[in-house]
Formats: sequence, structure tokens, C-alpha cells
Amino acid sequence: MIYFVATPIGNLQDITLRALETLKSADVIFCEDTRHTLKLLNAYEIKKPLYACHKFNETEAAQKILDASRRGESVAIVSDAGTPVVSDPGNVVCQVLRDAGEPYTVIPGACAFVAGLVLSALPADKFAFLGFLPDKAGEKRAVLEKYKDCDLTLIFHSAPQDIDKNLAAMYEVFGERKAAAVREITKIHEESVTFNLSEGLQGDKRGEYVLLVEGAKQTRSPLCDLSETEHIRHYMAAGLDKKEALKRAAKDRGVSKSELYPFSIDL
Repeated sequence: MIYFVATPIGNLQDITLRALETLKSADVIFCEDTRHTLKLLNAYEIKKPLYACHKFNETEAAQKILDASRRGESVAIVSDAGTPVVSDPGNVVCQVLRDAGEPYTVIPGACAFVAGLVLSALPADKFAFLGFLPDKAGEKRAVLEKYKDCDLTLIFHSAPQDIDKNLAAMYEVFGERKAAAVREITKIHEESVTFNLSEGLQGDKRGEYVLLVEGAKQTRSPLCDLSETEHIRHYMAAGLDKKEALKRAAKDRGVSKSELYPFSIDL
């Protein structure tokens, strides 16, 4: 069997009993950085063969993982921190296994962006995790433009050297919004700072960050205070046909056209 195993994002004690049992019983462990994973295994006195599976060799590693599983070996896959696949290597492996019909499962655990969302105190009922932004300015802007009108808390990962340019791009596209930067999650110097995008993040930037930005404010049309029928009639009086008036009213109210249709029958 193949197991994608979540590992600690900082504090080595943030690992589940099931994850430890899986690592102890695995025949082989594929990891993003063998040196990094060795520190975790040594802390729990686990000795296993380690093989690299990172972004530069993932296709080759995926075949080795598949072959090992078909030989009846138990395979564990880990990244340096958190859950494999999520902003880490592993997705190519998943695709190869799925295409080959080889079963696999996940051992859930620590997740940096979820912890960052809690620490930020920004709205958590709706959010989108977008991982690392592209390096190129045009590609970065294209991603941000796609989400600028969404009323979701937007969550990103960012290396410290990219913080300033990422925040500048966000301010350019989103305008003024509340934001938060969280780093050293679960460690002694854990820090969560809130600020406005126009201010940027002050001070030294160290360690990998979770950046969070509040979603777009959805303005409610005053026409929504009208009854459904009067709302549609308003647009018809402005010269729109009934079909287009229905479409506009539905958009104002954030509902489907079919939901408003009964109110337009007698118009």
C-alpha cells in the first residue's frame, strides 16, 4: 500500500500516532529532502531506507513508487513539512498511480495554510488557497486578477524574499484590503501580523510565510429592497426586454434566473 503522510510544519510533536505507525511499518520512505526527513525519523528512532522524490525527479520517482507497491512493499511518501501534494511534490505521483489503477491513501495531519487562517483572524467561512504566486510579474498579476472580485479570504505561501513584491502586486490589483502575514507556525517565535495592503509588511522578513488577504466586499444593490416583481419591472421600464431584465435582477440578488422566473410571468 502507498501512504501520503503529513509531517510536522515546525514543532516535531505535531505528528499523529497513525503517521508514526505508518512510517515505522513502511518498507521504504520517499521524501522531498532526505536530510530533512532524517531529522524527523531520528527524533522518533525510525530507521528506514530513504529515497528522494522532489520536483526535479518526480516522474522517475513515481515509477519507482509504483514498482515498489506492485512488489508488495509498503511505501510512505512525505514532504519536508505538512501534507505532500499541497504546494509540495506529490501530484505527479498521484496522477501516475491513478492512471495505473494503483490504490493509495492519505494520513492527514498538520497543514500550514489552515493554521495560518486561524491565526490571522480573517473570515474563515469561505476561502481559497492559491499556493505560491508565479515569479513573473505578468503571470502573478493574471492570477490575482482572476480572484480580485471573489468574496473569499485568499491564502498564499510566500518565500521571505518575495514578500514585498507579492504584497505590492496584491495592492495594485486588489486595492486597499486587510491582510495578514503568519510565520514560524507552531515554533517558539510564531508570529501573526495584520496590516493594510497599502502599508505592506514592515520589519525583517525571515522564514516562509502564509499570506492572507480579505475577500472583495460585495455591495448590495438598493434595488434588492424592491419585491422580486418590482425589481424585474424596474429594468423593463428602463427599456430592457423581460429576459434581460430577469437576468439583471437575478444577478443583483445573487440567485439563478429560474428562481426569479415565477415573479416575471405576469409582466
